[in-house]
Amino acid sequence: MLISQDWLTRLLRTSTAPFSVTSEEMDSGFVRVGFETEGYAHIEESTGPVVFGRVEDYEELEGFKKPIRYCEVNVGDANGTGELQHIICGARNFRKGDTVVVSLPGAVLPGGFEIAARKTYGKISEGMMCSAAELGLASVQTAGIIALRGAEARDPHIVIGADARDFLGLDDTVFDVNITPDRGYALSARGLARELASSFGLSFRDPAWDPAAAALPTDLFAGLPDGAEPGEGLPAITVDEDTKCSRFGIRKVEGIDPTAESPYWLQRELLLCGQRPVNAATDVTNYIMFLLGQPMHAFDAGRIAGDLHVHRAVEGEKLTTLDGVERTLSGEDVVISDETGIQSMAGVMGGSTSEISAETTDVFFEAAHFDQITVARTSRRHRLSSEASRRFERGTDPAVIGAALDYAVALLTRIAGGTVIAGSSLVGEIPVMRIIDMHTSAPGRTAGMTYPSGTTVGRLTEVGCSVTPTGQRDANGAMAIEVTPPTWRPDLTMPADLVEEVLRLEGLDQIPSVIPSSPSGRGLTPRQRRRRAVGHALAWNGWLEILPSPFIPNDTFDVWGLADEDPRRDAVRVLNPLESDVATIGTTLLPSMIDSLRRNITRGQKDLGLFGVEQVTLPTTASGLSPMPSTAGRPSAEEIAALKASLPEQPLHVAVIAAGDRELQGTWGPAQPYSAADAFEAARVIARAAGVEISLRNGEYLPWHPGRCAEIVAVGTDGEKVVVGHAGELHPQVCERAELPKRTIALELDLDGLPLTENFPRPVLSPFPALYQDVALVVDETTPAADVEAALVGGAGDLLESIRLFDVYHAEALGEGKRSLTYSLRFRAPDRTLTEDEASAAREAAVAAAAEKVGATLRG
Repeated sequence: MLISQDWLTRLLRTSTAPFSVTSEEMDSGFVRVGFETEGYAHIEESTGPVVFGRVEDYEELEGFKKPIRYCEVNVGDANGTGELQHIICGARNFRKGDTVVVSLPGAVLPGGFEIAARKTYGKISEGMMCSAAELGLASVQTAGIIALRGAEARDPHIVIGADARDFLGLDDTVFDVNITPDRGYALSARGLARELASSFGLSFRDPAWDPAAAALPTDLFAGLPDGAEPGEGLPAITVDEDTKCSRFGIRKVEGIDPTAESPYWLQRELLLCGQRPVNAATDVTNYIMFLLGQPMHAFDAGRIAGDLHVHRAVEGEKLTTLDGVERTLSGEDVVISDETGIQSMAGVMGGSTSEISAETTDVFFEAAHFDQITVARTSRRHRLSSEASRRFERGTDPAVIGAALDYAVALLTRIAGGTVIAGSSLVGEIPVMRIIDMHTSAPGRTAGMTYPSGTTVGRLTEVGCSVTPTGQRDANGAMAIEVTPPTWRPDLTMPADLVEEVLRLEGLDQIPSVIPSSPSGRGLTPRQRRRRAVGHALAWNGWLEILPSPFIPNDTFDVWGLADEDPRRDAVRVLNPLESDVATIGTTLLPSMIDSLRRNITRGQKDLGLFGVEQVTLPTTASGLSPMPSTAGRPSAEEIAALKASLPEQPLHVAVIAAGDRELQGTWGPAQPYSAADAFEAARVIARAAGVEISLRNGEYLPWHPGRCAEIVAVGTDGEKVVVGHAGELHPQVCERAELPKRTIALELDLDGLPLTENFPRPVLSPFPALYQDVALVVDETTPAADVEAALVGGAGDLLESIRLFDVYHAEALGEGKRSLTYSLRFRAPDRTLTEDEASAAREAAVAAAAEKVGATLRG
C-alpha cells in the first residue's frame, strides 16, 4: 500500500506528544513490528520560483486541435515587475479568480523539466500553471491543474507571489508497505498508524471515532443528523442470507453542487496513495477507504429506483461496470439491485447506470461487510481487481460501517454543500468475536525467554484486544486470561495467533538464537542410516541421483504388457490429479526412471546412469476410497481408525537405470557399454551398503528381458529366502515403446524388504597370514555361477575367508554346452598359521561338494 509519511505523522501527532521521525526511522519502525516495505521515495524536489498565482482573465484560442487558454495570471512581485504573467494552458478545470500554482521561467520541475518563456500556439508563454503530477505528487496522470477556490483559497498561508512548496507539502516521502494477506486492516492509514504507535511507544487514537485523530476538523460532525434510525427518503434494504453479507448500510445527501471539486488536501492524499481524483462524491469514498480501510460506493440517488436488494446474480445476467466493460455474471456473484436491475457488483465495482456524473445532485453512500471468499472468487472470476476487492477479500471491520457513513456525508457536505438526510438504512449486526483462552506466560514459553509482567496483556491491548483475567493461575503462577479480538482482526482465532502478536510487537530480533542440544544416541534411525549409506555407495560408484516422481502415466502397465493379474496393476488412483493422464501413484519406480532417462537422452545425454531412492505406494486389502469425515468437528476414534486403515503401504525402493557407454572411448582404450553385469554389480553395491548378503538367480519378470534378468534374493528375518528385486536388461519391446536405446539396463530393489541389522563398523584384523588357492570347475552352461559358488562355500568350511569368481572360459575342448568357472579361494585360521595341507584339504572338500551339488568337475 502506498501512503505518505506526512499523513501517518499527523495521525500519530498529538498536542502533548509531538511525533517526528526521519524516513529511515519510519521504515525501521515498520520492520520492527513485522511489516516489510518495498521501499520509500521522497517527492522529487523542484527548484526555482514555484509560487501562488491568481487567474485574472483568460482568452480562448481557437483553430487548434484541443482547447487552449491564454491566461493572465497575477503572481505578485515574484516575477520582479508586479505585472500580470501571460501563460498558455490546456487545462479546463480552473476559473477566473482561482488560485493556481505557477512555475516561472528559471524553475526546474521534477524530472529535470526546465521552465522558460517560449512561443507556443502563436503566443509567448511565460511559465506554466502546474498539475500535481508535474510537481511530483502523483504517479497517475491528473485531469487538470491545481486550482484553489473558495475557503481553501482564503487560507492565510496562501499569498499571491509567495512560495507554494510548504502549502503543497512537497517535502514528503511516500512509503510502499507490503501488506500480507492476513492483515487486511493494515490496508489503511488507521491500521498502519496503529502499528507505528506500537513500534514507537505512542498511545493510539482511533480515527474511526475521532475526527481530530484523523487530522480532520474537530467540528466535522457538528450538526450532522443522527444516523441511527432509518430516515425518510431512504430505500429499505433486503439482504439474502446466502450472500453472507453480515452488515449493509446507506446514508443520503441531497442538493450537492455537482461542479464542486475536492479540496487540494484531499486530492493530495489520494494522489500519494496512487488514486486519481474523480469527483467530490467518489473522492470522499476513496479517502475514507484509505483512512479507515472500509471500501464504500457512491450511487447517484436520482438513478436508484425503489428499495435495494443484496442477492446472488442469476447465471448469465449482464452488468456494465464503471470501467465500461460489459460482464456476464455467475450465479455465485453477489450483486446489489434496485427495482430496475443490477446496480453494482458487491465488493468489487459499481455499475455504470448509477455512477456519479456531472449532473448528480443527490448521493447515496453505501458501506457493507461482504464475505471474504465470495469477493475474492468474484474478483478472480472476472479478472477485476480493485482497491475495494483487495480489502474485502482480506477482511474489513464490520464495526466501522456506521462511522464510515457519517464521515462520508459530513465530508461531502463540507466540500459540495447539500443536506444530510437524517437516519440511515442499516441492516445486520456486528459479529460477536470468539473468546480465546490462554495464559500470560505463553509468549515467553514460545520464545524461550522471560518477558516483564504485564507484557502479554499490554501488547494484546495495543492491537485492540479486550483482555479479561479469569483469576486462575497455572503451576508457574501465570495468569489465565480470556481474550476477545477486535472486529478488524478476523485472523486472530487461536492462542498461537495471540502469541505471535506479542512476539511481533516485542521484537522478533529480541528472541535469542539458541543452538539446540543434540539428543543422545546416533541421531538417525537404522532405516535412515541404511538409506543414506545406499545413496552414498551408488553415488561413489558413478551413478547420478534423481528424485523419481510418485505419479506415473495411467497406461504404463499396458505398454509393458503386464498380465491382468499382475499385482503392480493394483495401484492407487488420485481423484483430483494435476494431469488426468498421470493420475496413478506408482507401485514401482521404473516408470519414473525410464521417463527421466528418456528425457536426458532426447536432450543429448546419451551415456548416463541414474539412480533414485523413493517410496512406492502399495494398496492394502483395506485400501480403497478414503473416507471423508465431516469438517464440522473432530473425527471420531472410529473414523480415524478407518482413515488409517485406508492408507496404503509405502515401502522404500531403490532403482537404477543406464544406457550408452559406462566408460567412454579414449587413449586408454575402446568404449565400455553398460551391460547386465553392471546392473548385477549395482545390486551387490546396494547389498554391501545395507550390510546384507544377497544372491542372484535367473528370472523372468517384465519389463526385463527374460534371458538377461536376475532375481535378487536375500534371507528374510524368518530365515527364508525372499526375492527383493530384479536386475538386468530391459525387454527390447519396452525399450522400443519407451524410446530408449537397445540393451538399456535397470534394477529395482525393495530396501525395506532387506533385513535391517545394526552393523557397527570395525576392522577385522588377524595376526596370521592367509593362503590363496584357485580352482577351475567345468559345469553346464545353464548352471548358475551363484549355485556353484554356494556349493564351494558350503564344502570349504570355516577356514574359507572369501571367494571370488575371476574368470569364465569357453572352449570346444570343454565339451558341448560346457563352460569353465575359475574361483580364487582365500583361507585363514583365526588362531594359528594355516598350513598348505590344511588349505588344500579344505579346497578338495569344496570341489567335492560342488561335484555333488552341481555336477562340477575339475578342469584339467
